[in-house]
Amino acid sequence: MLGMYDMPALQSANDRLWAAIRSNLNDGPETLDRDSDFWEIWRDPNMVFSQTCGMPFRTQLHGTVQLVGTPDYGLPDCPAGYYRSVFVADADTTGDLAELCTGVFAYNEAVSQSGWAAPTTHLKGLGLKPAKVLQSGGHALSAQAVSDGRADFAALDMLTWVLLQEHEPFAQSLRVVELTDPTPTLPYITALGRDRTLIAAAVRAAIAELSSEDRDTLHLHGLVDIPAETYLAVPTPAAPEE
Repeated sequence: MLGMYDMPALQSANDRLWAAIRSNLNDGPETLDRDSDFWEIWRDPNMVFSQTCGMPFRTQLHGTVQLVGTPDYGLPDCPAGYYRSVFVADADTTGDLAELCTGVFAYNEAVSQSGWAAPTTHLKGLGLKPAKVLQSGGHALSAQAVSDGRADFAALDMLTWVLLQEHEPFAQSLRVVELTDPTPTLPYITALGRDRTLIAAAVRAAIAELSSEDRDTLHLHGLVDIPAETYLAVPTPAAPEE
């Protein structure tokens, strides 16, 4: 499963990425799974390859899966394999985070590094806390909630923000308010019984084999090794109070 970044405009490129990985690995299902629950995949002892978020990895999956590597999306002002959360608000407003925190903050889910943990940690460092929160169920849905006026601001991971600007017209109605500090981006994982080194080599070869168009579509620049300890050291804030 590669469902973290798999909006319709990216699905064909993701299919080709998986086909190349599978060919190099000579293992795994023929097609990506787009129907199963994320947690069902991540906890499957036979999982070959998937992508998870940093917060689920450090809070629930560490010790039950292996890190294969971290994709480098070439994001601005970020080390390779890192990303930031982007606070967005309505483009017709001018308020800063302090003003926006008097309203509604949209987040995708409580186990999201970029949608909840990073922005909450950032706000806490500024002595701020949203007056109200709205769980949207997805980064794009958080952005849509701001665009629709159901929330005053939201936090999206930087790659999602880039993709929304490329593929979703409503993103033009939003503005960037502030960025969080970089944290390791969403890692590729495999089950404990798999050969992670072999899988990592297959992923690197697959990325190299992709067309430049597919690499550009996925914003995929390569695979880097970020230790589990680096993921585990990222702060985990308290769950939201609805």
